[in-house]
Formats: sequence, structure tokens, C-alpha cells
Amino acid sequence: MTRKACVIGWPISHSRSPIIHGYWLKRYGIEGSYERIPVKPEELPAFFSGLIGQGFAGCNVTLPHKEAAFRTVGTADAATSRLGVVNTVFARDGELWGTSTDGEGFLASLTAGHPGWCAKGQTVVILGAGGATRALVGALIDAGAARLLIANRTRAKAEELQRDFGAKVEPRDWTEAAEILRHANLLINTTSLGMTGQPPLTVDLDNLPKTALVTDIVYTPLETDLLQRAKARGNAIVPGLGMLLHQAVRGFDLWFGTRPEVTEELYDLVARDIDPGYRR
Repeated sequence: MTRKACVIGWPISHSRSPIIHGYWLKRYGIEGSYERIPVKPEELPAFFSGLIGQGFAGCNVTLPHKEAAFRTVGTADAATSRLGVVNTVFARDGELWGTSTDGEGFLASLTAGHPGWCAKGQTVVILGAGGATRALVGALIDAGAARLLIANRTRAKAEELQRDFGAKVEPRDWTEAAEILRHANLLINTTSLGMTGQPPLTVDLDNLPKTALVTDIVYTPLETDLLQRAKARGNAIVPGLGMLLHQAVRGFDLWFGTRPEVTEELYDLVARDIDPGYRR
């Protein structure tokens, strides 16, 4: 039987998810399909009510629908309930359930990109406190991180994360970002600063220990200015594309019944779509 899944958002034309899932469908010889479907915010409830009837096993959910999807479908696990966002929807026994795979995808990306890295006991500095940050904070705390210093332009957003996740989260003003880097074992940018078409991320890295790992959830460009500057001063880096690939693993398994592998071939395929001049 042919199974099908999709990714929804508004807009959605930029999504690389069809490349990822199309690669896995071909690699594992699965009769199935994966497509992009643009869904306006006001159309979301109707879309979900008809999803199973149209033969879909589920879908990925991207901006701006992650919070609305959480409110619309059933919540599959306690971790997702705490986050308040859903990025993966799947059908079971005629009902739709939602989960979040961003946190596990992030941790898997760090492990793949920097083997031996472990969150346990680490101090993490996070730049930004938007929706994407929630999944990372939850995953890092569950993995044993000791402190999460979160600098955001609107401090109240970081304080909200502290209320939701507890005392390990320490809100900081954006003006403190360069200073708190001295404590970092891991530095994460979760803002859109540095993304193609967005203003640069200008935080000074002078206080960052050379032993700190640096990552960015932005993957366009493949290597942001933050990562280039960190690499130039001797820090290990993990680009954001890995998170995109690894967060897709569980969804594919839920829809098509096979746990896929993130290979170098897949990484290179998506990287070349982002940057035709990419070379490993």
C-alpha cells in the first residue's frame, strides 16, 4: 500500500523536507510519497480534519503552525505537552497525534557533528528565546545540562522559559551576551540573526573559551558568520543542517515504519540544494 505524508506551512515553498524524505523513500524501497502543502493559518483546523480521509499517515508542521497544531491535535507524549509546540503529526487508530522531534534532532546533530560530546554537567549559553529554543531547552535539561544561560532582546521571553523549565534556566539581558560567553561549554544561536537575508549576529566572541562547542540552528547559509568566526578562533563547530536532518528521522519512522539513517550522502544532497557550490 502506498503511504503518503507531507509538510505544511505558510509559506512552504522553501522547505527541504521533500528532499530528505524522498531520499529515504528511494533508499529503503518504500512505496510512498511526501509533498509540500501550503496551508493558511485560518485553514489549519479544516486541513487536519481531512488529513486522514485524504490518505495521509501524517505531516511535518513548520512556521507559523507549530503552536496551533499543538492545540488542534492530541499530544502524544509528556515532553511535547511541556513544550506547547508540535512539529510532527501522525495518525493512529483514526486519530491525529502530535509530537516534537526538534530537541532529539538537535542532540543527535551535536553527537554526529562532534562525537563524544555530552550535555551532562555542561553550561550552555543560548542566544534567543523564541519558539525553537523551547525544544532545545527541554532536551538539554533532560540530557543533564547543569545551567542554561539565555540572553534575549526581550528578557521576559527568557524569564518565561525559566518559569516553564525551572531554576537551571537563567535569563540574561541581550547586552550581557558577550560577557556570559566565558561560562560556556556550548554556545547555541537560536535567533534568525545571521540567516540569509537577515541582519548579522554581532556578538563578540573574545570571552568564549576555545574549548566550547558552537552551533547555530540556522542552515542558510550552511556556515553562518558566527560559525565562521568561531572556527577561525579554534572552536569546534556544528552547522545547523544536521538538526534539520536528524529531526526528520522519527517522523519518517512513524509514517512509513522504517527508522532511517542520516548519511553523508543525504547531508551532501541537501547541502548542494542550499548552496550549489558546496563541497565536502
